Amino acid sequence: MTVAGPRTPKTHAEASRESRDLVSGQVRPRESLIRFAAGPGGQVTPDLAARLPGRGLWVAADRASVDAAARKGLFSRAARAPLKADPGLADQVERLLVRRLLDGLGLARRAGELVFGFEKVVATIAAGRAAWIIEAADGAADGRRKVLAAARRASPQPGVAGLWTGEELSLALGGENVIHTAFLAGRASDRWTLDVQRLSGFRPLVPESWIEAPPSAPGTPDPAQG
Repeated sequence: MTVAGPRTPKTHAEASRESRDLVSGQVRPRESLIRFAAGPGGQVTPDLAARLPGRGLWVAADRASVDAAARKGLFSRAARAPLKADPGLADQVERLLVRRLLDGLGLARRAGELVFGFEKVVATIAAGRAAWIIEAADGAADGRRKVLAAARRASPQPGVAGLWTGEELSLALGGENVIHTAFLAGRASDRWTLDVQRLSGFRPLVPESWIEAPPSAPGTPDPAQG
């Protein structure tokens, strides 16, 4: 199992819209791009929700593309106006995406789309109802191994994210000691997946220690043993 491999989101109206990546010049689906807009004083501002006024400047959702757009002055060229892009623009996008995903989990909790606790999460995985497994980055290795082993046996296999500590998850989700969480398959998790896919261009979705070295025989790497 690919440790962070999400199931493919369902097609919806937004996913069918396309824009041109100003770095490569390729026309791509907007869910694979980041929209930027000109903010106050001509500052380039990430617009993850694509709602800010003005002309959108679209860049592929990966660190190298955003860095190139900022470094080479491509925002100004595309806008035909002087714009200022912070050298740390890719880091800003990463932080905003991580926050947006955590906020999305809060909305999912209020809508009853999340399942908490080791036993309930494993049961949800076994029933094929989990789109994502969200594991606390600092959770105990033994429990994580068992959850990820269950995910590895599931069909379809859920994606795995280890982006937040247990404290961060607990504060955001209004629980105590939130370590194991399952995001139920459905439209909410499909929307969440689109942002996870964008974030994967800026940082790994799980700590490196969770992923074993690839086996010598052909195959996909499995989750680490902590």
